Amino acid sequence: MTNVPSIAVTCGEPAGIGPELLAMLAQRHAEQRSPARLVFVGDRVLLSERAQRIGLALLYVDYDPASFAPKTAIEVLHKPVTVQPAPGHPDPTNAQSVLTMLERACDGCTAGEFAAMVTAPVQKSAIEDGGIAFSGHTEFLAERTHTRRVVMMLVGGDATAPLRVALATTHLPLKDVAAALTRDGVRTALEIVARELKATFGLAEPRIAVCGLNPHAGEGGHLGREEIDVIGPAIVDARTQGHNITGPIPADTVFVPNIARRYDAIVAMYHDQGLPVLKAASFGHGINITLGLPFIRTSVDHGTALDLVRDPALARTADPGSLFAAVDLAIHLAKTSRA
Repeated sequence: MTNVPSIAVTCGEPAGIGPELLAMLAQRHAEQRSPARLVFVGDRVLLSERAQRIGLALLYVDYDPASFAPKTAIEVLHKPVTVQPAPGHPDPTNAQSVLTMLERACDGCTAGEFAAMVTAPVQKSAIEDGGIAFSGHTEFLAERTHTRRVVMMLVGGDATAPLRVALATTHLPLKDVAAALTRDGVRTALEIVARELKATFGLAEPRIAVCGLNPHAGEGGHLGREEIDVIGPAIVDARTQGHNITGPIPADTVFVPNIARRYDAIVAMYHDQGLPVLKAASFGHGINITLGLPFIRTSVDHGTALDLVRDPALARTADPGSLFAAVDLAIHLAKTSRA
């Protein structure tokens, strides 16, 4: 039917900035003739209305797996919302419809219908307020695909020397992080990162640095023993598999640019240990990628921008750079995996 990869792009929180960003992506697709088949997954009416709201006249057509639409059109796999929300005001009634959208894209990737999945941001609180337990895309996709362990990694910085930051834990309260770190869990995370850097990113001998949990990486046990009892032994275990891993290194040292450049990835112990550094370096153009899934999944590095999307004039100024980068990386990785 076509030799270009099909990429499923979910619209995210219906009241968030996702539909506007997808409209900007559709505009770029029409102008530049993207080397992929983009399929938007979401409410067709919502997507059309929000595109018009920011002044974009786009050709959205119904997705038909058996018929490839012209490259000037964007195909929409229609997954209706329960209620049409006001921009910037999430409605918990839409919680299940958001999950249905994610399920369809995920299942399509698992079945080989799509080569990759790109996700716009969701509003976790709105899903929780709708009575559904939801920690985030990363955990949801792992459960949906019956994947025992996945790793969240963000990519940003200079294209010639990218900063890649992976997380040993993801969306946990800070008070729960130390208890969640186990020798086996950290070792598994390190092995997933090493494997994916080779298989997905094409790095023959990836160099990985590992952060300590505590200030000064525990300072020999005086500021905590996690480095001695958990992280250090996990690094030793991973090294026995032939991986080039250094650490634990104090987080306030390893992210110094001259040091960070020595490594192909840095593994942080928790969300706000690693991601503030990456976002400071490349916010709005960073990429979130889930390692360990049976398919490629990338995402934006930002949230739903509810304050921004309430005002059409401000919504027009939203920066689509992170979504563009996430789509471009998904296409690149999909083509690489086919080679």
